[in-house]
Amino acid sequence: MDIFKLKKNNISVLTEIYAGITIFMTVAYILIINPEVLSSAGMDKSAVFTATILASIIGTLCMAFFSNYPFVLVPGMGINIYFAQTVAKEYGWEIALCAVFIEGVIFVLISLINVRENILNIVPKNLKYAVGTGIGLFIAFTGLKNSGIIVVGENFAVSFSGIKDVGSCLTVIGIIIIGVMSYYKVKGSMLWGILIIYAMGIGCELIGWYNVSDKVPSLIPKEIVSFPASVESVSVVKAFEAVKFDGISLFDFFVVIISFLFADLFATVAAFIGFSEKVSITDEKGKVKRLRRALLADAVGTVAGAAVGVSSTTTCVESAAGIVQGGKTGLTSITAAVLFFLALFFSPLLLSIPNFAIAPVLVITGLSMADSVVKIDFSDFTESIPAFLTIITMPFSGSIVNGLILGVLSYVILKVLTGRKKDVNIIMYVVAFVFFIRLFL
Repeated sequence: MDIFKLKKNNISVLTEIYAGITIFMTVAYILIINPEVLSSAGMDKSAVFTATILASIIGTLCMAFFSNYPFVLVPGMGINIYFAQTVAKEYGWEIALCAVFIEGVIFVLISLINVRENILNIVPKNLKYAVGTGIGLFIAFTGLKNSGIIVVGENFAVSFSGIKDVGSCLTVIGIIIIGVMSYYKVKGSMLWGILIIYAMGIGCELIGWYNVSDKVPSLIPKEIVSFPASVESVSVVKAFEAVKFDGISLFDFFVVIISFLFADLFATVAAFIGFSEKVSITDEKGKVKRLRRALLADAVGTVAGAAVGVSSTTTCVESAAGIVQGGKTGLTSITAAVLFFLALFFSPLLLSIPNFAIAPVLVITGLSMADSVVKIDFSDFTESIPAFLTIITMPFSGSIVNGLILGVLSYVILKVLTGRKKDVNIIMYVVAFVFFIRLFL
């Protein structure tokens, strides 16, 4: 039985598998970074590593079977930093985790009553194009930053470091390799690009061009198999048992929950808006099909993630890499989930793949996402200014949510001040008001 409707989507099993592997390879860095970030809050690093993978598996499987979309869920970057460096630092990780769990439950309820669905569907088309473009620039910027070609200093000061080392050189070579293979329509070009650059990196290490140090790990893993640690010490059950609410007022705890809720809500909405321009998930009216199921999967992922011990789980923008590779159905997500499971036991091998091998995929994915800019109507300033602000804010502020907030606020204000209130849906006014409040949380 074709449960993923491959024939209807005119897609092959092999293409879906290639897409799933590509997404996994692209988001594998989160398996390294998330434990680092959350362990800074006092959580056990090994347990968080296992929890990160379990949360990703559960959320991604829910997305596959609930909605049949090629999206992958992982603990959200940015939200995890807020979790560790702000909330946990002040109140303890137990309070932070309890807040995420409660936020996730609220998220499930919101998804069931169509709040998120309505928000996503009423976003004007020019803003949708802008979000897709902004996400593309954000992804490409992340790739260049991770490769070391672009350096981000204090206060998000950005500088160009040049093509001076093996990693940055191989990143550029990888972009060219994937570009050439994509031109000739080679199946799995992004996956092949990752593997080729990784192999070239190992070759550079063996001949002494790639210098290994305390800060630069070897590309050759010392072991292949490892066994996952227990998540008991970081689970939400442990958190509720250990938490002492005398260190935080009820109002402050509510603010923390709302802050997580807003960040999670709008990160997901922004991702879906961007994806809607790249994969056939909209109907003839421009509304996302099976949206309630997809948003419910995202919400369930957050609850499950908090249960095993991680910050908010969300639909990752790196899913775009699989979409660009041709992924259209839940089989793409299933493939990624299987690889997450294998990562529990083969993490030394998988995590030895360096950032410079992943960066070319992010840059090419960013290029593909950014082509939505040609659809924006730049002749109308009430449409083009919000779109432009959305596009430039996402990469320059390092936040997709910031871009969406600035775009929506400027859109509503410009329409009102120019006497075009009829262009604004009543829900947009509500969203703008919520965004305005979000700026102060």
